[in-house]
Order: sequence, then structure tokens, then C-alpha cells
Amino acid sequence: MVDINSIIKTKKAVFLAPMAGVTDMAFRSICRDMGADLSYTEMVSAKGLYYNNKNTSVLLSPSQTELDMGYGVQLFGAEPGMVALAAKNISENTAGVVLIDINMGCPAHKIVANGEGSALMKNEPLAAKIVEAAANASRLPVTVKFRKGWDDEHVNAVSFAKTLESAGASMLTIHGRTRQQMYSGKADRDIIAAVKAAVSIPVIANGDIFSGKDALDMLSYTNCDGVMVARGAEGNPFIFGEIKAALAGLPYEKPTYRQRIAAAIEHAELLTQTRGQRAIIEMRKHVSWYLSGMRSSAALRGAVNSIESLDGLKRLLYEYQASLDRAEHE
Repeated sequence: MVDINSIIKTKKAVFLAPMAGVTDMAFRSICRDMGADLSYTEMVSAKGLYYNNKNTSVLLSPSQTELDMGYGVQLFGAEPGMVALAAKNISENTAGVVLIDINMGCPAHKIVANGEGSALMKNEPLAAKIVEAAANASRLPVTVKFRKGWDDEHVNAVSFAKTLESAGASMLTIHGRTRQQMYSGKADRDIIAAVKAAVSIPVIANGDIFSGKDALDMLSYTNCDGVMVARGAEGNPFIFGEIKAALAGLPYEKPTYRQRIAAAIEHAELLTQTRGQRAIIEMRKHVSWYLSGMRSSAALRGAVNSIESLDGLKRLLYEYQASLDRAEHE
């Protein structure tokens, strides 16, 4: 079994969060190359795996970087036996996987309506059964990602964490917002610190990590074993280098517009290699994130949304880069 402590590296671990529709294989590969210590697949349905759903199994595919360095698979489900079977099969048959994470924090309506994701925070006994079943079935460590609670009247992260630890979880990641908050407001660092103080297993802090300073402040305040970056990485895989520089006390230079455009093109090329030309549709939101805040990017984002081929996207981005080059020398 993998030693979790070898992953967290003395309270300086920096993870890329699993995000449905965002952390595709290509993006995960780029983030790992830029310094992320661990990446996770998008949420994978345990039920989808059980019924051999083709779209579900595709999500398990790792990048070459992940095969070489290891990656996590995040499962979601509300049936202990089904989650356990998925964990067992993945741990025995999927190369490169170093841990199985169970999603108990997703706030999406279609997930919680089935009693999955953050809905499990309202049923601690069932959450414990799921973790226990998966931990007993898997050859790999089983970890859990969850939230502050369901809403402000039901903030149970500390008791939930203790329950999961007793059930066999090897590491916990807590997002400092309730399900009711979704992604609004600020992440509650006090509840994250309370969870860290309440358990003996490693705890990873998640929520509002948008810079190296954010990561340092989070680690200092909560005493957690690492941070997990979610929205802060959208269009900005460079954030992992920024955080690593901050952790080492080193200076950091923000990426140039050329570097940001190059990352967008690399992402599109990698994604097209695995998903074909339809990947360009998926890339549209990523390109908008990569270009966010850049000169005249709003008009370009409109053009990006009509692009349907890799060549067309690259041509558009190179033309945009040339216009920025000209503006820089005027």
C-alpha cells in the first residue's frame, strides 16, 4: 500500500483538485509538469463503472506523466458495495493509481439528488459504511473529500472527519464551504483548522487558493498537510510553480502572455490527441480562462466560441499573439 506521508512531503503538498468537466487528462498532465504533486481524475461514477459505461471508463485514463508519477481516482456513489467493488477493481487493475478518493463534497444538484456527493454529509453512518467497505476492498489508501457541512445549520465537518477516520480513511480533504454556499462567500479556515486538530490522519485544505500567498496563509492558519487548488488552476496551471516558489521562499515571475498562449495551445493539442476534434468544443472554456485579463481578450473569446478545429484555434491564437507583439513594440 502507498504511504500517504510520502505524498504529502512534510506539510508542503500541492494538489490539483478533481473538477468535473475541467481536469481532463491533458490539463492534469500540464499541471503535473508545472509542479502539482498529485492530480485526480474527474469524478468517476461507481455505478457507471459497474455497468461498464464507456463514457465513465474513459475518465480513468491517465496521462503519461501520471503513469510515471502516480495519480488519484475520485469515485462518487452512495451504495457501499458498489463503491467498494469499483475501488477494488481500480486498485488491482489500473496502472499508476496511488489512492482512491471518495467524493462527499460535490454540491451539484444532479449529484446530491441521488444521495451522493455532499448529500452524504447528512448521513454520517452511510458515509462511514462507504469508506469502510472501500478501504477493506482496496489495496490502495482510501481518502475522502468533503465540505464544511450541508448548510449553516448543519456544520458537521469535525464529527464527519472523526467518523471517516474511524471508518478507515487514510487522508481527508476539506473544502471550507457548505453545500448551500456552493462556491460563494469565503472558505472558512477555522473549520478547516478544527478538522486538522480533530484527527490524526493527514488533512488537505481546499478553498480560495488563488496564489502562492493564499497557500502559505492557508497552511500557516490551519496547520494542514497540504493544499488543494481548484478554481485557482483554471486557465492558470502556472499557479503550482507560484505556490512551490512561495513555499521555498523564492521569487516568482508571473507568466508572460506568450507563455499563457503556449499553454493553451499545448492543452488543446494534448486533448485533441486523446479525444479527437470534438475536444475543441471542450477547449473553448479553457481558452477563455487562459486569456482572462489579457489585452483585447474579450473580443477574442467570442471568436474562440465559433472555432471547431485545432488548426483553426491555433491560427486564431497565433494571430492574437502577433497582435500583442505589435502592441508591445508600439
